Amino acid sequence: MREAAMQFENRCDAGGQLAARLARYGGCSDAIVLALPRGGVAVGYEIAVALSLPLDVFLVRKLGVPCSEELAMGAIASGGVRVLNDEIVELLGISHETIDEVTQRERVELERRERVYRGDRPEPEVEGRTVILVDDGLATGASMRAAVSALRAQNPARIVVAVGVAPPDTYREFAAMVDEVVAVMTPEPFSGVGAWYRDFSQMTDDEVRSLLERAARR
Repeated sequence: MREAAMQFENRCDAGGQLAARLARYGGCSDAIVLALPRGGVAVGYEIAVALSLPLDVFLVRKLGVPCSEELAMGAIASGGVRVLNDEIVELLGISHETIDEVTQRERVELERRERVYRGDRPEPEVEGRTVILVDDGLATGASMRAAVSALRAQNPARIVVAVGVAPPDTYREFAAMVDEVVAVMTPEPFSGVGAWYRDFSQMTDDEVRSLLERAARR
């Protein structure tokens, strides 16, 4: 666990520190880095470069609670996977109609991002490979849970979740869910992902696409 006063300078810093913790995967012919846009792509790029691994995106969209978008009631991922946070749904009495409405809206955005980020490139083959799933951090973990569920349907050999920061309970949840979870910080109290970055600026679609193109050229 890192001291509460410690922060990443930015997502590149987080990616470099994660790469050091993932060094055993460097140059593995069967490994691939899949990053969750947008913020996870900057982190994943540093990992992919440091470890000489291919980089691609894995599209996930959070399902925000109406009137409180930052609170996740679930998430969707490529392949039609939807994961709900049953505790939040039941606590707030969110209707099936509301969930379906938010799901449809976020699915439109997910499909748009797939076109923008990947263009004509096919989705990466993950069957039988080690997949390193990357994001800048976990809070509730809803988006990452959706990504893990979607990936499992594609039969990877191993799923590794790598994030800059996560609360201890979410870290333990994923440690029991995937083959390996790596986090640089697991602070308590947590205070949200952005609190652990000095620069947590929102990334643009152009920045994401640029990093993916740079990675592909390597």
